[in-house]
Amino acid sequence: MRSSEAVLATSNLGKLGEIREILRDLPLAIRPLSDFPGVILPEEGANYEENAIAKARAAAQFSDRVALADDSGLEVSGLGGAPGPFSARFGGPGLDDAARIDALLDALAKCSGEQRRARFVCIAALATPGGDIVTARGECAGHILAAPRGRSGFGYDPVFFVEGVGRAMAELPESEKNRISHRASAFSALSGAIRVQFGLAPPD
Repeated sequence: MRSSEAVLATSNLGKLGEIREILRDLPLAIRPLSDFPGVILPEEGANYEENAIAKARAAAQFSDRVALADDSGLEVSGLGGAPGPFSARFGGPGLDDAARIDALLDALAKCSGEQRRARFVCIAALATPGGDIVTARGECAGHILAAPRGRSGFGYDPVFFVEGVGRAMAELPESEKNRISHRASAFSALSGAIRVQFGLAPPD
């Protein structure tokens, strides 16, 4: 195991960039899953924590390195908390981000007010090749817009209006998103465990 690097169990380059930025203060190289061809991540189920742990564990065992992973989702009041852990597959297989957003807006066409309240949820996980696991949770509250706004981010960011900020997630500069997002909250909460795992000094 390399003491100064970890593998991130995702093929999503946008997510890789975000997590590298969120953890930029750590003297740690975060390598993409593509650096370890042959890793097979498990099928995702209906539980954020189980999904994140399973992905991190698979990457750690294959790469013989500490692995980081997350499982994130969008929960909408008018959909009973859906799509939740199935957010990346909402609307059916093979859809891109724009098509999933269209499917979400169609599902919410008759919803208004409190029914459009939503939150992003993220569970971040750290796994070691020896089987140790640590997790942390983050959330970001908001509501679903009637139409996309902004050009940044990925996934549902263009239709997620951030509570207390006054803009869609996709309208935020990267630096601001990586300070307030659900993923930022989760990985910031996990950073203490990452420091312990790699023997890094605590922040000033």
